[in-house]
Formats: sequence, structure tokens, C-alpha cells
Amino acid sequence: MMSCAYGFLFTESSPTLASLAFIAGVTAVAAAINSVAGGGRILTFSALAAILPADPSRLVIANATSTIGLWPGTLSAAWEYRHERTGQPKWSLWLLLPSVAGSVLGTLLVLVLPTTYFDSIVPLLIFLAATLFAVQPYLSKHLSKKVDSKEPHSTEHPKTKTLLLAATLQFFMGMYGGYFGAGNGILMLAVLGGLGLGDTHRLNGFKNLLAMVISACAALTFMLTSFTSSPIVAWPEVGIMAIAAIIGGLVGGRLARQYHPNTIRKCIAVIGYGLAGYYFLT
Repeated sequence: MMSCAYGFLFTESSPTLASLAFIAGVTAVAAAINSVAGGGRILTFSALAAILPADPSRLVIANATSTIGLWPGTLSAAWEYRHERTGQPKWSLWLLLPSVAGSVLGTLLVLVLPTTYFDSIVPLLIFLAATLFAVQPYLSKHLSKKVDSKEPHSTEHPKTKTLLLAATLQFFMGMYGGYFGAGNGILMLAVLGGLGLGDTHRLNGFKNLLAMVISACAALTFMLTSFTSSPIVAWPEVGIMAIAAIIGGLVGGRLARQYHPNTIRKCIAVIGYGLAGYYFLT
């Protein structure tokens, strides 16, 4: 993988202006979508896979580049929802530990396993993400019922068994987030909804914090690997994506007040199924 990646780095040293403009536009849209409904990573990953030079490590490089490039957007989202985390019970912060451990492990799996393994599982990952977006309204309805049956600002410590189960599930969601991550926020909301952390806005605020931590650990692991061993990151694209993600995240916060998230999720689900079919056939 290392020799292929170095060859990729050499050919990728001068990306065209058109390709950079394309990935900037896709990233801005993806970050805006993430602010409203989630699912933007499907778009950036697929866009990068389309423009990067043919290489055995192309999809892994697209995954690493997408993770790092979109991270500023998750940071913006976590900051935007900071007030929703006011008064959050201290025990909830314990979920950060399995998030970090799972994210690092998931990222290492991408780096250690053969690139052909990641290539073969990409269609399934995209199909899973598309399915999560398709069923999200039903999960939200179930979540709302569970939340409404609890105190909206409960700080009561859950049972040890419940917290251990949540930590275990969060570890696997962190691992999925480090490995690929599209649709991970929906899974986290479903788990957090059973812990009595408040209404859906407070749940979303804490989910954004966990998502930011998971993305940060994955991005840091990819960057360290790229600097110390295999250059698996397309840095020109990362720079453009980081700027576009911040802009898209700011715009997305305003779009969230004008468009219903379920409409956007349905569009992402359709796009995801189409991309999954494409990767299954190619």
C-alpha cells in the first residue's frame, strides 16, 4: 500500500483547478446537508473517488481525505449547539471514552487491512448509510415517544447496566465512525434517546459533540499516518474542503430553518442507493 500511496502522492501533487472547484462545491453542499440532516460524507467520499487518479488505494485515500476535510464542519456544528449542552449531567461525558477508543480502532482497521477489503465493503457501507437515512423518520418518531415519557432535563444517573450498554454501543459506533461513518449520527441519537438526556435539541447537541470527537480522532490518526508512513491524504483537496466545510456549515444552519430535514434525508437516501448500486456493479 505504501508504494502505491507514494505514487499517488506524486501524481496528485498538481490537481486541476476544475477538480478543486468541483470538490469545494460538493463539500459546501455536504457540510450544509450535515447541518440540516446529515449524510454529507456520502457525497464527499464519492466525489473524491471520482476525481482522484486511478490507484489501488484510491478509495482509502478518498475516505481519509473526506474525514479530514469535513472535520471543521463537525467542529462548527458542535460549537453551534454548545448552549444545548448546558446542564448536561457529568456522567454523560463518560461516553467520550468509548467514542475515542472506537474511532481510533476503526481508523486503524482502514489502515491495517488490505485496501481490497475496504474497496469490497464500500457498497455495503453506502447502502447501510442510505438505509439509515430512509428509516430515520421512523426512528425519530420512536425516539420522540421515549423522550416525551421522561423528564425533559433529567440528570438522574441511569442504571449501571444501561450505562454500560450505552458505552458498549457507543464504542462500536465510534469504530464505525472511524472506519466510514456516514449515517452514524442517526445511530447515536437512537442510543442517546434511551438515557434521559433531555429533549431532541439537547440530544442533538450532545450527539454533535460525540461526532466531533469521533471525527477528530479519525482525522488525527489519518494525518499522523500520512506524515509518518503512508501518504494517504490528498492535501490540496483537504485544504479546499476545510474552507468549504466551514462556509457550508454556516449556510446549513440557516437552511435548517427553511427546509424540512426529512425532505433532504430522502434525497440523500436516493443518492446513496444509486451510488451503492454503482459501486456494486463496478
